[in-house]
Amino acid sequence: MAYATHTDTAAQSGLGARVSTLLIDIRARLARRKVYRQTLTELQTLSNRELADLGLNRSIIRRVAYQAAYEV
Repeated sequence: MAYATHTDTAAQSGLGARVSTLLIDIRARLARRKVYRQTLTELQTLSNRELADLGLNRSIIRRVAYQAAYEV
């Protein structure tokens, strides 16, 4: 009795790999965006005194949030 031990699914695996990579990329981007939003929100809720204690100013809050999320 003969058994099929290998089937050619190169086209499917190539497409599947690209879709998988795309989904992983989307999840990573969403996770980074979430970190950015959370950091931004938390820093914006701090008072000027609390920001000064951290060595921050309101004018750089967006930059700090961006660095926290995207420049790891």
